[in-house]
Amino acid sequence: MAVFTIVIVFLFGLSSLGNSAEPKLAWRLEWERTLEAARKEGQVTVYIDHSAGALIDSGVFQKAYPAIKLQGVPNRNSEVRIMAERRAGKYIPDVNIAGVTQNYPELYDAKVLDPIKPALILPEVVDESRWYQGRHRYTDLEGKFVFIFLGLPQTGSLTYNTNLLNPKEIKSFWDLVQPKWRGKIVARDMRGPGPGRGGIRFFYHNPELGSEFIRRFFGTTDITLFRDSRLGTDWLATGKFAICYACEGVDKAITQGLPMGRIGILKEGAALVANYGTIALINKAPHPNAAKVFINWFLSREGQLTLQKALAKSEDSGPDSLRIDIPKDDVGPDNRRLDGVKYLEMFTPDRMDMRPPLKVFEAAIAEAQKKQ
Repeated sequence: MAVFTIVIVFLFGLSSLGNSAEPKLAWRLEWERTLEAARKEGQVTVYIDHSAGALIDSGVFQKAYPAIKLQGVPNRNSEVRIMAERRAGKYIPDVNIAGVTQNYPELYDAKVLDPIKPALILPEVVDESRWYQGRHRYTDLEGKFVFIFLGLPQTGSLTYNTNLLNPKEIKSFWDLVQPKWRGKIVARDMRGPGPGRGGIRFFYHNPELGSEFIRRFFGTTDITLFRDSRLGTDWLATGKFAICYACEGVDKAITQGLPMGRIGILKEGAALVANYGTIALINKAPHPNAAKVFINWFLSREGQLTLQKALAKSEDSGPDSLRIDIPKDDVGPDNRRLDGVKYLEMFTPDRMDMRPPLKVFEAAIAEAQKKQ
């Protein structure tokens, strides 16, 4: 009887061991099959935002997978190029790394993408605990087509003249609508494309600010609008205004010794943006298996660390990958997420539409003009 019990326990142990090893074996078999097919394809073509082209030049992927030639095509307007190629019956890229609006909604709406989620194979990529706040992020509503790998705080929209303002006076966005600053604020006109529009969306969707803040900031402060980007920066530097919203060229002006500075993170938090930090799998790709290999490498610890280092060299300030298991030494202070800060993610589908906040902005400007 004792021998029979031992045999049952032994067999049960083997069964348990087999069940626990099965998932690991499954992913490994899938990975090996994918690698073998990718080697036969021999190439992967990646369209990539030109500012991330340094990743291609690093040669790290090529060293890891020498049998798969990485063909990188730097292209800021990849969605335009891809659609033009398809109209001509050409299917060239396998993967597209680009800004949020290029992959979603442009290529997503055009039915050019395959789901990327099933292409994630490596356990270190699939494991969401290795990513910011313990989860993967996707731009699309279905949560499977456009993967977000960067998360950068957007804090530089407000700048000031150091001779006219002590930044300690501004602790909340609501401080900007106090009577003290009436007539002393200049801002870019949000009705034209350019910087600052993301900030308007942040105001609109932030529960502590909302439409009321947009109405008061642009409608009750006697704000002056500019469309020529040089004007705002010149006016701020010369002291014509104390505060500027969406001025350009401020960092360069500061290095030149002009009396300008940036207002940091305020009480209501900051926006979290992806910039060019989305990756998508193109359908009808000529090298589908090589595409999967590249995607898994790119989203791996090695891939994201390579991206941070490569961009730190090319831009003097690396981006902050949403992977949290890699060092952030190469991430510039302005690009780094900070503990304890409330970040509002601006790359979700419901927050990407500029029309609702722009409508509030236009109404505020119209109301202010009536009072003049």
